Amino acid sequence: MDFLNYTLFTLGNDTPVLLIDLLTSIFGLVCVFLAGRNNKYNFYVGYVYTFLLFLMFWNKHLYACLFLQPISLGINILGHYRWTHPKHEEESAEDHSALKVSMLTWPERLIAVASVLLLAAVWGWMLGLFTSDPVPYLDACVTVLILVAQYLSAQKKWDCWIAWLLVNITQLMLHLSVGHVFMPIVSSLYLANGIWSLATWFKLYRKNS
Repeated sequence: MDFLNYTLFTLGNDTPVLLIDLLTSIFGLVCVFLAGRNNKYNFYVGYVYTFLLFLMFWNKHLYACLFLQPISLGINILGHYRWTHPKHEEESAEDHSALKVSMLTWPERLIAVASVLLLAAVWGWMLGLFTSDPVPYLDACVTVLILVAQYLSAQKKWDCWIAWLLVNITQLMLHLSVGHVFMPIVSSLYLANGIWSLATWFKLYRKNS
């Protein structure tokens, strides 16, 4: 897999952009773009994206992130099934073979927030205990938010884009704080897509209300 570590070009202060970084970014952006447009083919791209993330984390020896990829793959498979096999009361008005966009209730939102805080606290404590992560609780919070956003996306909940926006903003701030050049650009594109998708899915929700 050494070819994946091939440096394509450099940015800023000689910041290298590797082949695996570029491929992962492209597939990630295509995946979220298709999801934001309510396109079920985002899941096929998502399978490749998860595999590329696995390779990227393996090459960089980021095993904590690597071990989360099977969970992400499982959520992706669940989402693929849910989007294409809705129950009768969950069918979209425009396509009865597709899952309609819905929203969490306020009690469900409170449970989701509490779950993120609790899981992030436990995961952050473990990172601080067993790793040299300089910001364990922040990293843990972002990781848990990503998993929650993926799960809500799998259920086609409009609220997933709120979680994705929080993830995008946090990641953008993290990349800027450590002097990255390439990843802030990618994070900004994710953020723009999240805002667009928030509005797009709200329109879809109104059509089925």
